[in-house]
Amino acid sequence: MSSSDLSTVLYEVEDGIATITMNRPEARNALSMALQRDLAAALARAEADDAIRVVILTGAGVAFTAGVDLKEFGETGGRDDGERADVWEAMDACGKPIIGAVNGPAITGGFEVALACDVLIAGRSARFADTHGRVGVLPGAGLSQRLSRAIGIYRAKYLSLTGNFLDGETALDWGLVSHLVDDELLLDTARRVARDMLGLQPHMLPALKKVIDDGFALPFGEAMPMESDRSRAQIREADAWRGAGEAFSDVRARGREQNG
Repeated sequence: MSSSDLSTVLYEVEDGIATITMNRPEARNALSMALQRDLAAALARAEADDAIRVVILTGAGVAFTAGVDLKEFGETGGRDDGERADVWEAMDACGKPIIGAVNGPAITGGFEVALACDVLIAGRSARFADTHGRVGVLPGAGLSQRLSRAIGIYRAKYLSLTGNFLDGETALDWGLVSHLVDDELLLDTARRVARDMLGLQPHMLPALKKVIDDGFALPFGEAMPMESDRSRAQIREADAWRGAGEAFSDVRARGREQNG
């Protein structure tokens, strides 16, 4: 295992899996400008590394992330002086599957980070909440759109219009998370799911992630032909690869015959 860290993020690599840990436990991993910058950089690093095929995202301590650092926000008035990075843009740009291992609260901006993951696994301490209405700011990183698509519009409206918390058991029942496990098993479960993903052919993980995401953003009548077009294009490419492989094998066989 190799590991390194930025000022607010831990980055570990083992067997094709990058584990990124938001590391401001004293602030419940609140999304300061520094954490947003470091998290975006870590995601870009994983995306650029061909040896990395799956990303696990989690939080240090007792929280996934409590959302935007309101103390810092109040001091700066939301001005970032060019330091803030767009975490959600970096997550969208990552072609590798991102498994969110949610420990403790994922609140407002933190809920938006969770929703930008591809698969969510929750520890029993996990709690989700949209408190945008309570702080007087409209969502700006996808929560109002992603949540309704994940759990249905009526449940999403209930959460956003009340600011109430959603516990891990209900999140599992509503289909927001795929697994609910004891906290001490959270990372082991995420790694097991990541290893299951590694069992796919390498080129299939990003291709499947993209076709699912792109199709989900389209009306059904447009998504179906989009999938069909990509499938046919990939089959044509596979035929080309197969032909090249067969030609190469034939050259090797002839070479062995010529060399006696």
